[in-house]
Amino acid sequence: MSGAAGCQGGGGGDRGPRWRRPWKLLALGLLSASSVLAAAPGAGAMSKEEKRRLGNQVLEMFDHAYSNYMEHAYPADELMPLTCRGRVRGQEPSRGDVDDALGKFSLTLIDTLDTLVVLNKTKEFEEAVKKVIKDVNLDNDIVVSVFETNIRVLGGLLGGHSVAIMLKEKGEYMQWYNGELLQMAKELGYKLLPAFNTTSGLPYPRVNLKFGVRHPEARTGTETDTCTACAGTLILEFAALSRFTGTSIFEEYARKALDFIWEKRQRSSNLVGVTINIHTGDWVRKDSGVGAGIDSYYEYLLKAYVLLGDDSFLERFNTHYDAIMRYISQPPLLLDVHIHKPMLNARTWMDSLLAFFPGLQVLKGDIRPAIETHEMLYQVIKKHNFLPEAFTTDFRVHWAQHPLRPEFAESTYFLYKATGDPYYLEVGKTLIENLNKYARVPCGFAAMKDVRTGSHEDRMDSFFLAEMFKYLYLLFADKEDMIFDIEDYIFTTEAHLLPLWLSTTNQTVSKKNTTTEYTELDDSNFDWTCPNTQILFPNDPMFAQSIREPLKNVVDKSCPRGISRAEESLGSGPKPPLRARDFMASNPEHLEILKKMGVSLIHLKDGRVQLVQHAVQAASSLDAEDGLRFMQEMIELSSQQQKEQQLPPRAVQIVSHPFFGRVVLTAGPAQFGMDLSKHKAGTRGFVATIKPYNGCSEITNPEAVKEKIALMQRGQCMFAEKARNIQKAGAIGGIVIDDNEGSSSDTAPLFQMAGDGKNTDDITIPMLFLFNKEGNIILDAIREYEAVEVLLSDKAKDRDLEMESMDQKLSENDSHKQNSEEATSASQDVGAVSEEPEEGESSDVTDPESLSPADADSDSISISNQDSSVPGTNEASAPEPACTQGDHQPQEQKTETESNSKVNWDNKVQPMESILADWNEDIEAFEMMEKDEL
Repeated sequence: MSGAAGCQGGGGGDRGPRWRRPWKLLALGLLSASSVLAAAPGAGAMSKEEKRRLGNQVLEMFDHAYSNYMEHAYPADELMPLTCRGRVRGQEPSRGDVDDALGKFSLTLIDTLDTLVVLNKTKEFEEAVKKVIKDVNLDNDIVVSVFETNIRVLGGLLGGHSVAIMLKEKGEYMQWYNGELLQMAKELGYKLLPAFNTTSGLPYPRVNLKFGVRHPEARTGTETDTCTACAGTLILEFAALSRFTGTSIFEEYARKALDFIWEKRQRSSNLVGVTINIHTGDWVRKDSGVGAGIDSYYEYLLKAYVLLGDDSFLERFNTHYDAIMRYISQPPLLLDVHIHKPMLNARTWMDSLLAFFPGLQVLKGDIRPAIETHEMLYQVIKKHNFLPEAFTTDFRVHWAQHPLRPEFAESTYFLYKATGDPYYLEVGKTLIENLNKYARVPCGFAAMKDVRTGSHEDRMDSFFLAEMFKYLYLLFADKEDMIFDIEDYIFTTEAHLLPLWLSTTNQTVSKKNTTTEYTELDDSNFDWTCPNTQILFPNDPMFAQSIREPLKNVVDKSCPRGISRAEESLGSGPKPPLRARDFMASNPEHLEILKKMGVSLIHLKDGRVQLVQHAVQAASSLDAEDGLRFMQEMIELSSQQQKEQQLPPRAVQIVSHPFFGRVVLTAGPAQFGMDLSKHKAGTRGFVATIKPYNGCSEITNPEAVKEKIALMQRGQCMFAEKARNIQKAGAIGGIVIDDNEGSSSDTAPLFQMAGDGKNTDDITIPMLFLFNKEGNIILDAIREYEAVEVLLSDKAKDRDLEMESMDQKLSENDSHKQNSEEATSASQDVGAVSEEPEEGESSDVTDPESLSPADADSDSISISNQDSSVPGTNEASAPEPACTQGDHQPQEQKTETESNSKVNWDNKVQPMESILADWNEDIEAFEMMEKDEL
């Protein structure tokens, strides 16, 4: 988002050549509003001392992350904070498309350059620039994402160059600098240009840094599709490179790509799809939203106008924005729709990347919906501590991971700039506290594998340093805390700084307005383009609060279904012709109604039937909406049935020295023994390895196991038998460790331990299952520290403040710190394992992509809550699905790396007939729904 937070200057209707004005004045619009509201009585402003304390806390957090990267990972691209080592592509198991950001070019250091200057760390910046110039090689034989390389590396080099020349002009630092970062940026720009060798001008999604595209040794260039954001998020970096160097080709290529996307928009709705064919321009995925796959395309249209002064970009943005607010915005929700039938929703869930949109609305000047959506997102965060990668319209977790994304912090910063409301300082304070409490580990900050349990993932993406700490620091910083004026710059989507004076430098590209050739624009679209602050903000310090107040309890106390506007308009009118609870797959009349609604029924080989809606095949638009409601009810009904059989994941938290609760492992539950969800305190105790290790006979070392949590190996007998044996020996709990070498919860679906088919009421202790890699973390800790204490619980608990203080003191001791790092060492990036149970064991696999009834015990079959299939052809009536609240929802196993069809794990078993299909309202969107990439 932009440092110039709003189209600055005059009133709403002005469409004249604003860029004839002195550029420095363009950054003043919303700052005046901020100062007015901040000074208003009754605003409850945070004290300067508290703001300074929080700003200093952000600096300390940044130092913790940055120093650990430099000490344990550099020159690798990223830090693996759980194992305290660098992530080098090719040396770690592949994570699919996620790894396309890594190019063996010290990604995190480049991405962090201008952050160092924003945080007043000029000496560290000077040292970092020297390292980049000396060490970084951009000529590696490696295939990288054009999009990620552009926003992170090219943007990082340009941002570093921008602040380097600023510091040099000030006369104290960087006096030796002679444009070396710009030369590297130009070199990288030329390496990205081969990707644009298409008839459309849209770039290939990937390029080989050494061999380009379609070269025999390039190993890329065969792709046909790219996402809209991937092709439409280039103009800022490429134009800046052209303006800095005087070489126009970069800006020309980026403009051509944007022109092509604009031409291919759906003309009746003015929306764009998620994925487009780079050769033909056909939309491959025809659903449209403001989140993953499209987000930064909209952002760059508006920011290209701010940076370059070309009215055509503003006109295009306003045309799209009008469509977004007409179809996608359902305050406070933002729901994907079909570009050809925009009144029909394409999803019942939202992804976390849309959290940037309130910030973009601030730049646009549309403040009310920005406040509404931001407040809804904040309520989700307060419920789960972080924003899940995806969540449903009734605010349940859809995808549970959170890779420390900065988009919500970005919108918080810009809303504070726009309103001056101290409420947003409190929001920022919550973000800081949650990061320190739940994500901080000895070697940095670890992504959340599951926001419900608090378990970690061994990754700290470069954008965490590039963006999160920038926005949080700027949120609490006063103008005198900065060594330069942030309003002189615009932020790229990766929060890199580009100077606004580029608008008048090396204008080598004609600014011919081509937009009006395509569409007749409504002048009303421009009313809020350059808002007068007296219009935008009423003279009422309670303005923002009055908008937020109705949304305070939207997550906890309401259950908006968000299906369609038509449903609301029906009110108490006609009901759908068929309810999911009444459906009988053997009833010919029901099948005829389904056909009319565009719902087809598919008989699977295992005897189940599957329902899929093709909205385009419905008899009418009203019938299509009836079909949409029916499918939603079927999802809810399936989810309700699933909850009776499926248990959520549990947590194993290492609480002894030197971990003190910082390491949280995702554990599979048991369908017998103590229910940890009903015992909030959990079970805490030291661990002990039993003899025999398989636990299948009487324990021979009961004195070592008594009053402790027993560790045992999977295999050779039933789980319930193991539990009875350790309980008899006096254990207070048990952890079964998988015997499949290399298995990990990162790549394998959640595993549930089923009973033995007999009454298991005699088992009263808690039992949890750990995959091999997670189990080895505990075993390694025992070898290192002997006495290891853990907490078995339904979710991770807050760390003890006294222990936290003790840990802080211990961390000052290098040797103790090293021990802690070694104790937490385990790879989080491993191949998935077969979920075939050991002989004599029964298991419950809850991943919707790998479950087959034939693979599970008859007592332990789970139904995916994404499944719209009917369990049998003779369904009994089921109760009306109820809105469910609470933290413990059925486990959503689909992650962006797991859903990537390009990841082939040799030992993963996934028969075609076992895959449960997701539902969708449109056939094209249906085919791609399970391949969503966040």
